Formats: sequence, structure tokens, C-alpha cells
Amino acid sequence: MMILQSLRLKPMHGYALAKHIKQVSDDLLQIEEGSLYPALQRMLKQGWVKSKLGISEKNRPIRIYSLTNAGLKHLEKEVSSFEKMFAGITRVLAAVES
Repeated sequence: MMILQSLRLKPMHGYALAKHIKQVSDDLLQIEEGSLYPALQRMLKQGWVKSKLGISEKNRPIRIYSLTNAGLKHLEKEVSSFEKMFAGITRVLAAVES
């Protein structure tokens, strides 16, 4: 969900994605390369993201990922599901014995 939401903002390469998530979460969330790239490969296979080759600022080849329409629809479903789950958790935590 975090990867798709980040790509909703703009296309990014893997390192930029990890850096973006870390920065936006004030260093609370970190995605390790060992998790990020397999997740991106699964998303490519699902058709949620697409990629193209590019060149980094250091003149190295990079893969730039972007969100597809299918990825946007999936993200919207995931966010809705997360919000419902979070609301349920909040209710349970707020419950007091009567």
C-alpha cells in the first residue's frame, strides 16, 4: 500500500521509493531492499505497476516504476479496507468496561 501510494505521487526508482517512505513517515517506516524489490516484482506481475529503464544522476541504468490504472484501483480498495480495519481497532481500544 505504501509503495503504490508513493508511486501515485510520481514515478520513482527503487531507492527513491524507499527514501520517500522513510522521509514521509519521519523515519518510523523503512523498507529494506530485500523486501522492496520482490514486492515491486509481484506488483509488476499483477499489473499494478509498470517500469521503464532510465539513467540515474550518476549515469547508471535504473528501473523507474509508475502506477497503472489497475494499481490505482487496487490501492483504493486496500486503503478502504485498511480504514475499516483501523476503525475497528480504534473502537476496541476505546472500549471501557461497564
